[in-house]
Amino acid sequence: MAEQKSKKTTYIVSAILAVLVIAAILIVVFRKPAATQQGKKTIVVEVINGEDKQEFTVHTDQEFLRGALEELNLIKGSESEYGLFVTEVNGVAADDTKQQWWCFTKGGEMLMTGVDETPIADGDHFEIELKTGW
Repeated sequence: MAEQKSKKTTYIVSAILAVLVIAAILIVVFRKPAATQQGKKTIVVEVINGEDKQEFTVHTDQEFLRGALEELNLIKGSESEYGLFVTEVNGVAADDTKQQWWCFTKGGEMLMTGVDETPIADGDHFEIELKTGW
């Protein structure tokens, strides 16, 4: 009877350790910084403010979206512990009293990183849209 409890305990401890190892591996894999592309590249940035849409072609050596957008003076914001919090795009400031915010997407998919950590590659297409409502 004691031998069965010992085996059960060994299996439980082994299973817990296996889960912890898998969780650690997943954390490392998914927190790995995205690869960047060095050198000259051209991206397209579409700014959408209601019915008003403007498209900008950006030629840059920058590796991340923030650098490319700042080269054109396209964005402004405030620094936070997570990087730049974009509050203004192409001269239009989001109005907090109206719950407005700038939504960044790439090919229609919402970005999961801020502008500081979003790598760019030649041919990328980004959209920046003024949204209302949290």
